[in-house]
Amino acid sequence: MKPTNVVAGAHGMTDQAWKKHANPWSVWTRFAAIPAFELAVWSREWIGWWSLAGVALVAVWLWLNVHLFSPVEPTSWAARGIYGEQLHVDGRTPAAHRLVLRLLIVAGLLGFAFIAWGLIALEIWPLLLGTTLTVLAQLWRIDRYGLLYEQHQSDTR
Repeated sequence: MKPTNVVAGAHGMTDQAWKKHANPWSVWTRFAAIPAFELAVWSREWIGWWSLAGVALVAVWLWLNVHLFSPVEPTSWAARGIYGEQLHVDGRTPAAHRLVLRLLIVAGLLGFAFIAWGLIALEIWPLLLGTTLTVLAQLWRIDRYGLLYEQHQSDTR
């Protein structure tokens, strides 16, 4: 089973859940979880083990997020991106998109490595660099998924 299917299954991603996750409020509030997670981990210096409560809240938010918002049609940039992500998870990604998506995943993982370094060492520059790389890679992935969705729509007409 592909890692994307495992993650989607863990989030309970039914067709209805994908439509809810496509809501721009769902997309943008997930981005807000990045600095919230970073602050929760960094706060271990101030509040010790209580910082795990913040980490747990962010994890619960990320799981709940895909189910909380009302379902939408693919009329916005964010929604088209999530509809395209669903196509990707379902294995309907043409070869022309696969390489770029893999490279963007690598860029996001590199960003995550910098975030981890910054949070472990409590160094701000790798944290900021990693956050920037991760966010830019994710935005580009959403854009690429939107192109995938639009291509799929034109191919099925």
